[in-house]
Amino acid sequence: MARTVHCAKLKKDLPGLAYPPVPGELGKRIWANISKEAWDEWVKLQTMMINEYGLNCADPNVRKHLLSQCENYLFGDGVDPIPNHVPVE
Repeated sequence: MARTVHCAKLKKDLPGLAYPPVPGELGKRIWANISKEAWDEWVKLQTMMINEYGLNCADPNVRKHLLSQCENYLFGDGVDPIPNHVPVE
């Protein structure tokens, strides 16, 4: 049976993640407070950011920036604007 969390991003009770998606305290915080649905939305957005900016994920500075954007997206005010991106509404 899937665990349920009150998602901090989507503001409703939804199925949670099976395990922390990233190492460290941020991963634990995401696991405890973010739904699978919100995490999947982040993964899609992160992929778009990597492709749009041509990011090299082997670079530790890029990974650090993406984790910062992840935290802002899930728990804060959102990510930095992506050039030429028009959100689907």
